[in-house]
This record gives sequence, structure tokens and C-alpha cells, in this order.
Amino acid sequence: MAHPALRAQAVEAGYAHRSILRGLDLTVAAGETYALLGANGAGKTTTLGLFLGFVQPTRGQVRVLGADPARDAAAARRQLAYIPENVALYEHLSARENLAYFLDLAGQRAAADAIGAALARAGLDAAAHDRRVAGFSKGMRQKVAIGLALARRVPVLLLDEPTSGLDPQASAEFSRLLGWLRGEGVAILMVTHDLLGAADVADRIGFLDQGRLREEVAASGAERFDVRALHRRYAAAGAAA
Repeated sequence: MAHPALRAQAVEAGYAHRSILRGLDLTVAAGETYALLGANGAGKTTTLGLFLGFVQPTRGQVRVLGADPARDAAAARRQLAYIPENVALYEHLSARENLAYFLDLAGQRAAADAIGAALARAGLDAAAHDRRVAGFSKGMRQKVAIGLALARRVPVLLLDEPTSGLDPQASAEFSRLLGWLRGEGVAILMVTHDLLGAADVADRIGFLDQGRLREEVAASGAERFDVRALHRRYAAAGAAA
């Protein structure tokens, strides 16, 4: 992986003199979906914060397509879209109006038909494009956020617990959409507690434990059983700690 889209090398970071990440090494290539698992407090959210420029490393190096978020967060953020567990939208605006507004904030403009095409590609029903988002489900809000990422044409996507709270149909739709994005060359880093969901969509799964990436496995074919065994081992270790 000569030129990864995302790279963290020997990174140490924390908050208020509390160490969270202790020598993190992580890479995600273009067209790859990487799922990062770990217990609460393992450092998953801190890892996302590194790439967004919200967390400053005390040691090591972080890059987003060559940009250093610690030195130029704006340059790094132009390359990526971040979808949190709970997507915040302007409730009084429609899905289409939300996209137009956020694109304007990003210094981009898109025609109404291009915005509609992005929402449709994200899986949002056409009848919902001009509805106020106040009554949208979590799955519909995620589709609006992904529609924004598509309209911005970003090459990197960061996801925080993307399938939490989704019903089975919405989760399956989301997985299919991630597969399409991967096929388009988007680098995807998702943090999650959903092992089986991760095994369905990820190319690689890493398990973060006490700020270190303890192990990585391929998430396809027979390797899926290794993923389950990995989860059981670290779950047992966490319970014993």
C-alpha cells in the first residue's frame, strides 16, 4: 500500500494528560473499506478525530491524501466527509435544501438536478427530496449525509457507528451503498461495535485495544471465522481487565 488515502504512523494522542492512543499504526487505501472495532474507550473516536484535525497527535504522523490535519485541517477536511452516529441537519429545511446549504458552506455549488441525483444515488426516495427532514428516520438522515458526500465528490469517508439503530432493511441498504462507494474508489474508515455488519462490508477489520491496533484480519471468506475468534478473545480480555 504505497500511497494510502489515510495513514496514521506511530501516533500517540490523548486528552488533558490522559493517553488514549499509544503507537497507533493504521492505513486505508483508496477503494478499501476498513472497519475499526474495540471496546468503549479503546480510542476509536479519537482515531477519527485525528483525521478530522480535532485531535492533535503528541507523536507520530497523520495524513489524509498527503495533507496533515494537525497543520492544515481545512486541507484535510476538503478531502473527506464525516458521518457521525447521529446526523445533524437543519430540521426546517428539506433534504435538497440541506444539501444546497452545506455545499454553499463548503464553497461549492450544484444545480438542483445534480443535488437530486446525489440524493437518489444515496438511496433517498424521490418523494422525500423536498420534504422537511424533521420527520426523517436515522437511515434517511444518513442517506442525506451520504448524498452530500457524493455531491462534494470526496475521496475519503469516515463513519462513526453507521449501522447503530438501523432496522435490518436500512442496514442492508447501507451496506449495498458502501459497496458501491468502494467500487468508485472511495476510501472508507468506519468505527463500529457491529462485528457481523463489519464482516459483511469491510475488506479489513482491525481491533483497537488500549490505544493500539492489536490485530488485523481480512474480512472475507473463511477469514470471517477468524474475525469472530478475534472478537471473543479481546472481549474476554476486556472482561478480565
